[in-house]
Amino acid sequence: MSNSDVAPTDQDFRGVDALLKNLSVECHDFGTPIPPCSEVQRQQLAMLGPLFREWNAQINVISRKDMDAFFTRHVLHSLSVARVFRPEPGARILDVGTGGGFPGLPLAILFPQAEFTLCDSIGKKIKVVKAVAEALDLKNAKGVWARAEALTDRPLFDFVLSRAVTKMPTFLDWVRPLIADDHEHGLPNGVLYLKGGDLKAELSPVREKVLEWSLSDVLKDPWFETKKLLHVAL
Repeated sequence: MSNSDVAPTDQDFRGVDALLKNLSVECHDFGTPIPPCSEVQRQQLAMLGPLFREWNAQINVISRKDMDAFFTRHVLHSLSVARVFRPEPGARILDVGTGGGFPGLPLAILFPQAEFTLCDSIGKKIKVVKAVAEALDLKNAKGVWARAEALTDRPLFDFVLSRAVTKMPTFLDWVRPLIADDHEHGLPNGVLYLKGGDLKAELSPVREKVLEWSLSDVLKDPWFETKKLLHVAL
Protein backbone atom coordinates (compact mmCIF):
# COMPACT_ATOMS: atom_id res chain seq x y z
CA MET A 1 0.00 0.00 0.00
CA SER A 2 1.32 3.46 -0.84
CA ASN A 3 0.16 7.05 -0.66
CA SER A 4 -1.37 6.72 -4.12
CA ASP A 5 -3.78 4.04 -2.93
CA VAL A 6 -5.62 6.20 -0.42
CA ALA A 7 -6.58 9.84 0.01
CA PRO A 8 -8.19 11.77 2.86
CA THR A 9 -11.82 12.79 2.49
CA ASP A 10 -13.32 16.15 3.40
CA GLN A 11 -14.59 14.45 6.54
CA ASP A 12 -11.03 13.42 7.47
CA PHE A 13 -9.85 17.02 7.13
CA ARG A 14 -12.82 18.25 9.17
CA GLY A 15 -11.89 15.71 11.87
CA VAL A 16 -8.30 16.98 11.94
CA ASP A 17 -9.33 20.64 11.99
CA ALA A 18 -11.78 19.98 14.84
CA LEU A 19 -9.17 18.21 16.97
CA LEU A 20 -6.56 20.91 16.34
CA LYS A 21 -9.11 23.53 17.39
CA ASN A 22 -9.91 21.54 20.55
CA LEU A 23 -6.24 21.34 21.49
CA SER A 24 -5.56 25.03 20.81
CA VAL A 25 -7.75 26.51 23.55
CA GLU A 26 -6.31 28.23 26.61
CA CYS A 27 -6.72 26.22 29.81
CA HIS A 28 -4.41 26.72 32.77
CA ASP A 29 -5.53 23.43 34.33
CA PHE A 30 -4.29 21.42 31.35
CA GLY A 31 -1.06 22.70 29.88
CA THR A 32 -0.91 25.07 26.94
CA PRO A 33 -2.20 25.07 23.34
CA ILE A 34 -0.36 22.58 21.15
CA PRO A 35 2.22 23.89 18.65
CA PRO A 36 0.78 25.10 15.33
CA CYS A 37 0.61 22.45 12.58
CA SER A 38 2.03 23.00 9.11
CA GLU A 39 -0.07 22.09 6.09
CA VAL A 40 2.13 19.00 5.60
CA GLN A 41 1.37 17.88 9.17
CA ARG A 42 -2.35 18.55 8.66
CA GLN A 43 -2.24 16.39 5.53
CA GLN A 44 -0.37 13.61 7.38
CA LEU A 45 -2.89 13.63 10.23
CA ALA A 46 -5.79 13.50 7.75
CA MET A 47 -4.11 10.59 5.93
CA LEU A 48 -4.35 8.52 9.11
CA GLY A 49 -8.09 8.19 8.40
CA PRO A 50 -7.94 6.39 5.03
CA LEU A 51 -4.79 4.47 5.97
CA PHE A 52 -6.40 2.97 9.05
CA ARG A 53 -9.69 2.30 7.30
CA GLU A 54 -7.76 0.38 4.66
CA TRP A 55 -5.54 -1.55 7.08
CA ASN A 56 -8.32 -2.22 9.56
CA ALA A 57 -10.27 -4.00 6.84
CA GLN A 58 -7.33 -6.43 6.54
CA ILE A 59 -5.97 -6.60 10.09
CA ASN A 60 -8.35 -5.68 12.89
CA VAL A 61 -6.22 -3.35 15.02
CA ILE A 62 -8.99 -0.92 16.03
CA SER A 63 -12.53 -1.85 17.07
CA ARG A 64 -15.31 -0.97 14.62
CA LYS A 65 -16.96 1.32 17.17
CA ASP A 66 -13.68 3.18 17.68
CA MET A 67 -13.15 3.50 13.92
CA ASP A 68 -16.46 5.37 13.76
CA ALA A 69 -14.92 7.94 16.14
CA PHE A 70 -11.33 7.48 14.94
CA PHE A 71 -10.11 11.07 15.07
CA THR A 72 -11.61 11.62 18.52
CA ARG A 73 -10.70 8.37 20.28
CA HIS A 74 -7.31 7.78 18.72
CA VAL A 75 -5.79 10.88 17.12
CA LEU A 76 -7.19 13.54 19.48
CA HIS A 77 -6.57 11.30 22.51
CA SER A 78 -2.96 10.80 21.41
CA LEU A 79 -2.27 14.46 20.68
CA SER A 80 -3.67 15.54 24.06
CA VAL A 81 -0.21 14.61 25.42
CA ALA A 82 1.18 17.60 23.52
CA ARG A 83 -0.69 19.97 25.84
CA VAL A 84 2.04 19.32 28.44
CA PHE A 85 4.88 17.77 26.42
CA ARG A 86 7.43 19.57 24.23
CA PRO A 87 10.31 17.21 23.40
CA GLU A 88 13.60 18.78 22.43
CA PRO A 89 15.14 17.93 19.03
CA GLY A 90 16.71 14.47 19.18
CA ALA A 91 14.61 13.33 22.14
CA ARG A 92 14.18 9.54 22.25
CA ILE A 93 10.61 8.47 22.97
CA LEU A 94 9.27 4.93 23.39
CA ASP A 95 5.58 4.07 22.90
CA VAL A 96 4.89 0.80 24.76
CA GLY A 97 1.95 -1.37 23.71
CA THR A 98 1.36 0.95 20.78
CA GLY A 99 -1.27 -1.28 19.13
CA GLY A 100 -1.85 0.27 15.72
CA GLY A 101 0.44 3.19 16.56
CA PHE A 102 -1.17 5.32 19.27
CA PRO A 103 -0.19 7.66 20.76
CA GLY A 104 3.15 7.39 18.93
CA LEU A 105 2.20 8.05 15.29
CA PRO A 106 0.21 11.30 15.78
CA LEU A 107 2.91 12.62 18.14
CA ALA A 108 5.65 11.70 15.66
CA ILE A 109 3.78 13.78 13.07
CA LEU A 110 3.54 16.73 15.48
CA PHE A 111 7.17 16.51 16.68
CA PRO A 112 9.27 15.58 13.61
CA GLN A 113 12.56 16.47 15.37
CA ALA A 114 12.06 13.80 18.06
CA GLU A 115 12.74 10.08 17.55
CA PHE A 116 9.85 7.69 18.25
CA THR A 117 10.13 3.91 18.77
CA LEU A 118 6.73 2.18 18.79
CA CYS A 119 6.78 -1.31 20.29
CA ASP A 120 4.15 -4.01 20.67
CA SER A 121 4.30 -7.74 21.40
CA ILE A 122 1.81 -8.50 18.60
CA GLY A 123 3.53 -8.68 15.23
CA LYS A 124 0.53 -7.86 13.02
CA LYS A 125 0.04 -4.56 14.83
CA ILE A 126 3.66 -3.59 14.23
CA LYS A 127 3.18 -4.51 10.57
CA VAL A 128 0.48 -1.82 10.41
CA VAL A 129 2.63 0.70 12.31
CA LYS A 130 5.52 0.25 9.88
CA ALA A 131 3.28 0.47 6.82
CA VAL A 132 1.52 3.64 8.01
CA ALA A 133 4.81 5.32 8.96
CA GLU A 134 6.19 4.49 5.51
CA ALA A 135 3.06 5.75 3.72
CA LEU A 136 3.32 9.04 5.63
CA ASP A 137 7.09 9.26 5.05
CA LEU A 138 7.60 9.49 8.82
CA LYS A 139 11.36 9.06 9.12
CA ASN A 140 11.23 9.60 12.90
CA ALA A 141 8.88 6.69 13.75
CA LYS A 142 10.05 3.09 13.88
CA GLY A 143 7.95 0.03 14.74
CA VAL A 144 9.54 -2.74 16.83
CA TRP A 145 8.00 -6.16 17.48
CA ALA A 146 9.04 -6.72 21.10
CA ARG A 147 8.04 -6.43 24.71
CA ALA A 148 9.30 -3.30 26.46
CA GLU A 149 11.36 -5.37 28.93
CA ALA A 150 13.41 -6.71 26.00
CA LEU A 151 14.63 -3.28 24.89
CA THR A 152 17.41 -2.93 27.49
CA ASP A 153 20.05 -3.43 24.78
CA ARG A 154 19.09 -0.13 23.09
CA PRO A 155 20.13 3.45 23.92
CA LEU A 156 18.07 4.80 26.80
CA PHE A 157 14.88 6.81 26.23
CA ASP A 158 13.90 10.24 27.56
CA PHE A 159 10.20 9.42 27.81
CA VAL A 160 7.97 6.37 27.68
CA LEU A 161 4.39 6.79 26.39
CA SER A 162 1.48 4.40 26.74
CA ARG A 163 -2.28 4.12 26.71
CA ALA A 164 -3.27 2.00 29.70
CA VAL A 165 -1.51 -1.26 28.91
CA THR A 166 -1.43 -2.38 32.56
CA LYS A 167 -1.57 -1.02 36.13
CA MET A 168 0.90 1.79 36.74
CA PRO A 169 3.16 0.08 39.35
CA THR A 170 3.70 -2.89 37.02
CA PHE A 171 4.32 -0.59 34.07
CA LEU A 172 6.90 1.44 35.98
CA ASP A 173 8.78 -1.77 36.86
CA TRP A 174 8.91 -2.64 33.15
CA VAL A 175 10.23 0.70 31.94
CA ARG A 176 12.38 2.06 34.79
CA PRO A 177 15.58 0.51 33.32
CA LEU A 178 14.87 2.16 29.95
CA ILE A 179 14.84 5.82 31.09
CA ALA A 180 17.87 8.10 30.69
CA ASP A 181 19.07 10.17 33.66
CA ASP A 182 19.86 13.43 31.85
CA HIS A 183 16.81 15.70 32.01
CA GLU A 184 16.78 18.19 29.13
CA HIS A 185 13.07 18.84 28.57
CA GLY A 186 10.26 20.89 30.09
CA LEU A 187 9.12 17.81 32.01
CA PRO A 188 11.51 15.53 33.90
CA ASN A 189 12.26 12.30 32.04
CA GLY A 190 9.76 9.56 32.79
CA VAL A 191 6.38 8.16 31.82
CA LEU A 192 3.44 9.86 30.07
CA TYR A 193 0.40 7.63 30.51
CA LEU A 194 -3.16 7.99 29.18
CA LYS A 195 -5.73 6.20 31.32
CA GLY A 196 -9.35 6.50 32.46
CA GLY A 197 -11.30 6.03 35.67
CA ASP A 198 -10.56 6.53 39.36
CA LEU A 199 -6.81 6.00 39.70
CA LYS A 200 -6.33 6.73 43.40
CA ALA A 201 -5.94 3.10 44.52
CA GLU A 202 -3.78 2.18 41.54
CA LEU A 203 -1.39 5.07 42.13
CA SER A 204 -1.14 4.70 45.91
CA PRO A 205 1.91 2.34 45.76
CA VAL A 206 3.80 4.68 43.39
CA ARG A 207 6.56 6.49 45.28
CA GLU A 208 7.69 8.77 42.45
CA LYS A 209 6.13 12.19 41.85
CA VAL A 210 2.94 11.90 39.77
CA LEU A 211 1.27 14.78 37.92
CA GLU A 212 -2.30 14.29 36.75
CA TRP A 213 -4.42 16.22 34.24
CA SER A 214 -8.09 15.68 33.36
CA LEU A 215 -8.58 15.61 29.60
CA SER A 216 -12.18 16.77 30.05
CA ASP A 217 -10.87 20.22 31.07
CA VAL A 218 -10.18 20.82 27.36
CA LEU A 219 -11.84 17.96 25.45
CA LYS A 220 -15.61 18.20 25.85
CA ASP A 221 -16.65 14.98 24.10
CA PRO A 222 -18.33 12.71 26.72
CA TRP A 223 -15.79 9.96 25.90
CA PHE A 224 -13.11 12.01 27.70
CA GLU A 225 -15.16 12.53 30.87
CA THR A 226 -13.03 10.22 33.05
CA LYS A 227 -9.85 10.20 30.91
CA LYS A 228 -6.59 11.35 32.52
CA LEU A 229 -3.02 12.07 31.45
CA LEU A 230 -0.38 11.14 34.02
CA HIS A 231 3.30 12.04 34.19
CA VAL A 232 5.58 10.02 36.47
CA ALA A 233 9.11 11.37 36.89
CA LEU A 234 11.70 8.59 36.88
